[in-house]
Amino acid sequence: MSKLILVRHGESSGNRDRIFATSPHDLPLTELGYRQANEAAKRIAELFRPELIVTSAYLRASETARIIAGALGLPLELEPNLREREIGSHRGRSYDSFLTEPDYDPQHPWAWKPQGGESYEEVRARVAPILDRLAAQHPNRDVVVVSHGGVMTALWAHVAGSWDDAYVPPNCGMVLIEHGPQGYAKPQVVDG
Repeated sequence: MSKLILVRHGESSGNRDRIFATSPHDLPLTELGYRQANEAAKRIAELFRPELIVTSAYLRASETARIIAGALGLPLELEPNLREREIGSHRGRSYDSFLTEPDYDPQHPWAWKPQGGESYEEVRARVAPILDRLAAQHPNRDVVVVSHGGVMTALWAHVAGSWDDAYVPPNCGMVLIEHGPQGYAKPQVVDG
């Protein structure tokens, strides 16, 4: 059985201020984010035996992954398609700004697409093949996958087969996804 340990990046200034980044690819970690990444590395070492770290190329994720990989002495691979959801016209706006959009449906938030951006369904279509490939390429191995809150929510929905109860992790929150001959097991939140 392969274990895919999904980790959300540490806190960024956008997370701290609850604002969508204007330049999401190069948003760095805060001091708290660096501490969270170090704590995540310790927790991973206690619970798992990973052999590889795969990460989004966005700075906040790759810095988190670099810290984890360095602490555990593991190789690091960039996966550009693990990038966070493109928020389009909401860049630089508050996390709650989409609530005022006339076409936003709070009953189906995964289907809403900001102007110039992606819906969570589109994120799911982009990132699900990455998870499937990692599960197939690494049977009986533990792999850490560092990405973003939206990506992890989309991967949860992919594995669970539904957006119902899809989990949005906190910064450096972890989700365990196991994959074996019968396919994926139900995602599990890893307590911190």
